Amino acid sequence: MDRSPRGSRLTDAGALVTDWARRVVEAAEAFDAGTQALRDRRDSRLRVAASMTIAEYLLPGWLIALRAHRPDTAVSLLAGNSAMVAERLLDGEADLGFVEGLTVPTGLDSVVIAHDRLTVVTAPTHPWARRRRPLDAAELASTPLILREEGSGTRQVLDAALGGLARPLIELSSTTAVKASAVSGAGPAVLSELAVGDELSLRRLVTVPVEGVALRRALRAVWPTGHRPAGPARDLLSLTRSGTG
Repeated sequence: MDRSPRGSRLTDAGALVTDWARRVVEAAEAFDAGTQALRDRRDSRLRVAASMTIAEYLLPGWLIALRAHRPDTAVSLLAGNSAMVAERLLDGEADLGFVEGLTVPTGLDSVVIAHDRLTVVTAPTHPWARRRRPLDAAELASTPLILREEGSGTRQVLDAALGGLARPLIELSSTTAVKASAVSGAGPAVLSELAVGDELSLRRLVTVPVEGVALRRALRAVWPTGHRPAGPARDLLSLTRSGTG
């Protein structure tokens, strides 16, 4: 700037720098507006993929709690088996997933959010309901059971714990369907304790003790490797780990 008793004025170089600066400021404002629009778009929706037990018995409570924090976020839920959850996340069709299997699929990071136990159940009319001694692992493994489809976390855990399974009595694609079949007397099933509480209390199903086998499993939140959950997905993850729901 040139300064004089009558004031100051930009030099030719000053005018050039001022023009450059104006463009920088305008670009910065456009950048801020664009990133805010992206954040608003991200925060306006949450796509969750979850395996069946978590989707049916845990996620409803978590999503109700999330709505209190983010009432304007639209949530969509895809429920299936653990293999489906991994596919949705890796294809970019979900922001956060929940699985029940033994291992974390390749390409995903995870954190354990809870633990669950599988239990053998039958209708009260089934011969197992009148047993005086527990089942052993070999008898359970050799018995045709009502099972979830291959790829489900429940089936993976059971197969690994028993070292193999007999050919399924019936193979179904949802926890609810397996439970209904067991209640009808079709045969024994192995289900999460989360899924059968009401049926056990009403004596529509009974628990069959098993010895010599551990049927405890971890429940995990998962997301694509290197893409830590943000926005609503981060908030939902925080709620699951705080025990809400």
